[in-house]
Amino acid sequence: MLEDLQAAGYRACLVGGAVRDLLLGVMPKDFDVATDAEPEEVVAVFGRKARLIGRRFRIAHVRFGREVIEVSTFRADPAAAGADTRELDDAGRVLRDNVFGSIAEDARRRDFAINGLYYDIADDCVHDYVGGMADVEARRLHLIGDADTRYREDPVRMIRAVRIAAKLGLTIDDAAVPPRELTPLLADVPPARLFDEVLKLLMNSAGPSVYRMLREHDLLEPLFDQTVAVLDSPAGAASEALIEKAIGNTASRIEAGKPVTPAFIFAALLWPAVREMAASLEQDGMPGAPALASAQARVVAHQVQLVAIPKRFSIPMREIWQLQPRFHKRRGKQPARLIAHPRFRAAYDFLLLRAEVGEVDAELAHWWTEIQNDDSMPAPGSDAPSRRGPRNRRGGRRRQRDSV
Repeated sequence: MLEDLQAAGYRACLVGGAVRDLLLGVMPKDFDVATDAEPEEVVAVFGRKARLIGRRFRIAHVRFGREVIEVSTFRADPAAAGADTRELDDAGRVLRDNVFGSIAEDARRRDFAINGLYYDIADDCVHDYVGGMADVEARRLHLIGDADTRYREDPVRMIRAVRIAAKLGLTIDDAAVPPRELTPLLADVPPARLFDEVLKLLMNSAGPSVYRMLREHDLLEPLFDQTVAVLDSPAGAASEALIEKAIGNTASRIEAGKPVTPAFIFAALLWPAVREMAASLEQDGMPGAPALASAQARVVAHQVQLVAIPKRFSIPMREIWQLQPRFHKRRGKQPARLIAHPRFRAAYDFLLLRAEVGEVDAELAHWWTEIQNDDSMPAPGSDAPSRRGPRNRRGGRRRQRDSV
């Protein structure tokens, strides 16, 4: 890809996280390219493989095999230009910025010095305009420019600082520590974008460290305020332990190459608020099942205003919660029916977490562990056998005839 842009007469460099990770000995997960070609010129080079996206920052997405490479144009530095031509809102957040400039200007526009490194295949050199190499050597995360200004431009930079530092074992420079008075600005970020950021934060092997840093810098509250309200209460220790165990288990599965789902993480993060609201509704006289259903609906309705949760994850998340009361029903055919439920395994794993933190009796979790070894029980996710005859068209049961 870099060769294609250079062959067309443009300068093109590998930039950002990929260069940073390679210098730190970490295998990059994705690659970004920066070039002096403008977005329309990038499309002209790659044709149907490329498409333009974004209004705030116009960039090109280029298909390269099975991957999609983000190609951005060098942007101008407002300070160097003498006048800020960007469109900002009242809080200082950048709404639109498509003024192009030099590679040096582009480097000064990036968030952290460690992300402002450019590898140019033309000379096989890493170009550093902002002191990023020194930060790589010191394993330090240093913000380019004034923290108040840079975090107001894009509040997501605050949680990105935590993610990068935790993932790579870096020390956040004192001047780059997210100011607590700015964390409410995350409420202005679109919920769909914050969903993507939450996945990057917690769905990786460094998830436990990221979570602890989010709590340390008061960055969890603008993302999950209902959860933090429970965690900061006198009875919040068990809920904190449950969330940490869920994130830790997910990190272990990722390291082992096992499948994971955001539904489980979100179920753990929001369960404290659901549980407390359901208990409150029951105290007001609402029966248990309706109270749990109402609590789920209220908590999720509020949460998606902060961090979006697509239905492909919110539906299994709610099923995990809805199955928890059924673990207390151990008579007759109830266990077989529960084990046959498609969401049984995730709900069972969630029950184990609750037992580990003392939210339910450990004996209950042990019983469900043992019952799965019973040969008479159907395998999790299978259809439970029915001993009843087939229904006729009117909804009744057909009379079984003896074979002749």
